[in-house]
Amino acid sequence: MNQTTTEQIFDAVTGDSDTAKGLSDDAVAAEPGNFLRHVLSLSASKLADGLIDPKLVLSWLLTHLGAGAFWVGLLVPVREAGALLPQLLTTPRITRCAIRKWFWAGGAFVQGLMAAGIVGAGLTLEGTAAGATIVALLAVLALARSVCSASYKDILGKTVATSRRGTATGFASSAAALGVILFAVILLSGFGDRYALVIAAIGLAACFWVGAAAVFATMKEVPHTGEQTDAVAQFALLRDRPQLARFIIVRSLLVGTALAPPYLVMLQPDGAFGQLGALVLASSVAALLSSYVWGRLSDRSSRRVLQLAGLAGGAVLALVVLLDLAGFTGTIGVLPVMLFGLMIAYQGVRQGRSTHLVDMAGADDRAAYTALSNTIVGLVLLAGGAAFAGLAALSVPLVIGLFAAMCFCAAMIATGLDEVQNA
Repeated sequence: MNQTTTEQIFDAVTGDSDTAKGLSDDAVAAEPGNFLRHVLSLSASKLADGLIDPKLVLSWLLTHLGAGAFWVGLLVPVREAGALLPQLLTTPRITRCAIRKWFWAGGAFVQGLMAAGIVGAGLTLEGTAAGATIVALLAVLALARSVCSASYKDILGKTVATSRRGTATGFASSAAALGVILFAVILLSGFGDRYALVIAAIGLAACFWVGAAAVFATMKEVPHTGEQTDAVAQFALLRDRPQLARFIIVRSLLVGTALAPPYLVMLQPDGAFGQLGALVLASSVAALLSSYVWGRLSDRSSRRVLQLAGLAGGAVLALVVLLDLAGFTGTIGVLPVMLFGLMIAYQGVRQGRSTHLVDMAGADDRAAYTALSNTIVGLVLLAGGAAFAGLAALSVPLVIGLFAAMCFCAAMIATGLDEVQNA
């Protein structure tokens, strides 16, 4: 692809060629090509995530292999905790390196290897052996993902201008959603042998991760070494950077948009697997329709996006509670529509929080901000997930109502965030 074509695509996707805020002169010259590398690699990575989704794909595979409820129950906690909690320890190592693209590329490559290992386990093992092996492989995959997450926002900030970062991630999310939608439709249609489809999907995920690593390795990154910090010292940022502390509170309160979908499915226990399939479809369609829009809006005001997403998530969840009290959640089509609305809000949360953190942090602090935020939110997910699971035994609508209240509180607290795009 020649330079002219690259710049034409870049201009068409971003819609402008404004002065590149937040980039060095060398990074400005490389931005069009780097922007496309971000879109391609992130699209492939996000598509792989959708194809190996622990909530649907891996849980079905372990159930099919007779692994038992214990191993199935470990999938989501292992995936979420492994991807977030280690970042406080890995970030100091990343910031000591002037070039950081290799961390993301290496992490994506390892994820591809682990996905290939899961395919092998799915084809050759059964029962407890299959469960233990696949959960162990997923744990390593999650650790590799944590390295990608800890390094990505910093690399994005070094290679894409302030006004175009949300566009890059939003466009990638929408592109990846097309592939996941096709997979979800095939799963729900009953076409072909479901076991073969699941194995093939995980195999494709492995290929996409390896391809993403290869593309990202070509990123033209300007060398830059950040401040040397240790894991404990990073917690001092909460005291010294009140805007970071407020952002983490907002993001923690918005975890309800991620935790709520399984509880919506619990409101209609019959045909739970079909509802989970509908969840994947609803999430993918929501991502396709809204990610790019949320990304563009985030480039104008990520603070406003976090507010709007919080209000939207709270409104949808509150409506679910009212519909359940009125006895309508069992009506055909009601829950899928509610899931779709919630996933629209969730995409706003994802785009808003990512863009806000990157634009809020300086070049020296970006990796530390990311690690501290992800580690604290990981702890919130673990502790909150356990607490809400216990409350769900008493009342599922109560849990959903609490999620709604958290979203509304997040929207209110987000009003105190700075307009970082204007800084």
